[in-house]
Amino acid sequence: MDKRKRLMNVQEALELLNRLSEAESDGGEVSGLSDVSWVCSASDGSSDSDPEPPRNVRPSHPDPPLADWPTVPAHAEVCATEPSPAQEIGKDGTVWTVMEPCGGTGRRQIQNILTESAGPTPHARHNITDKLTAFMCLCDNVMLEEIRDCTIAEARRDRATWDVSIMELKAFIALLYVRGAYCGKNIEMESFWSEQWGNAFFNATLSRNRFREIMRYLRFDKKETRRCRLTTDKFTHVRKVWDRFVENSIASYRPGSDITVDEQLFPTKSRCPFTQYMPNKPDKFGIKFWLAADVDSKYMLNGFPYLGKDASRPATQRLGENVVLRLVEPFVGKGRNITTDNLFTSLPLAKALLAKNTSLVGTIKRNKRELPPSVQGRSELFSTKVLKSDKMVLSVYQ
Repeated sequence: MDKRKRLMNVQEALELLNRLSEAESDGGEVSGLSDVSWVCSASDGSSDSDPEPPRNVRPSHPDPPLADWPTVPAHAEVCATEPSPAQEIGKDGTVWTVMEPCGGTGRRQIQNILTESAGPTPHARHNITDKLTAFMCLCDNVMLEEIRDCTIAEARRDRATWDVSIMELKAFIALLYVRGAYCGKNIEMESFWSEQWGNAFFNATLSRNRFREIMRYLRFDKKETRRCRLTTDKFTHVRKVWDRFVENSIASYRPGSDITVDEQLFPTKSRCPFTQYMPNKPDKFGIKFWLAADVDSKYMLNGFPYLGKDASRPATQRLGENVVLRLVEPFVGKGRNITTDNLFTSLPLAKALLAKNTSLVGTIKRNKRELPPSVQGRSELFSTKVLKSDKMVLSVYQ
């Protein structure tokens, strides 16, 4: 073979590489290299007169553009090299994953998208024309007739001809409202009829003696059947009227996106088997009620009294969980949020509400078995720690 057709030596190859680099920097192209690959053989000390055997030069396809190569996700290498995220396990086996706190708000989740409008229901809008009809939506004629019949039955045990009308009963309730509006809780009731210091509205509405009679005989159930009913219901004295009031409350108003659940003590020192003593309340003695209210309007949505141990409550269900689920049952499944304090909040409650398309926000006691061990001790002041278990997020702020 002619020596002029031999392969390029090292020096020629270097010169060609320099030409290629200059062409690329100038945006140009080196002719003859776009469709053919070249091969250079490094000199091993032999002379040009004794070249290596020639090698076949075979054509090859140009390199594909960068976009044609398969791409690797940016996080693939990180995920492969970083250790698994830190985890903590609660006493009941709940696994919590430690997350990095981040600011800002994300997209609203499906359990927080309200699917119905808040405000008075069509039933209430149809019946309400003034303040009195608004009141009658809650305390309707069924309730008033029940109270009147029970009051008459009690009075006729002493006075066979005693009677009271619905209008008188409404006037009686109106005077109780006015007394409250005048902050007359600690004022003797009869002083409101005083000619010198009293209120003219009281004298014009109902006489003092008639008010006394209605107050004396006022009842919400019939005594003849009470003993039998008390064996199954401690709240039987007011059960029928109270349940009707709650039904009217639910039927007259649809709450907004936020509902709060809490307890309230109605003060009384009357003899009652379920009277509670709560030293942290302004009034120490009273009847405790569990209540659900609309956050925006302060409207009472549902409620029932605490009567002691409830035999109907499932053994595996905590008291707080049972109370919340009973109170919000008419309002779940519509994308609402329930707010509670540490008396009610728990992981099982959050899961139960989430299954009904309802979220839960609330403080929680540190001694709950489902919480991770790190929440038991004190953390650095003003520090925040975020943990996640399934769809539940726990924020710990010191």
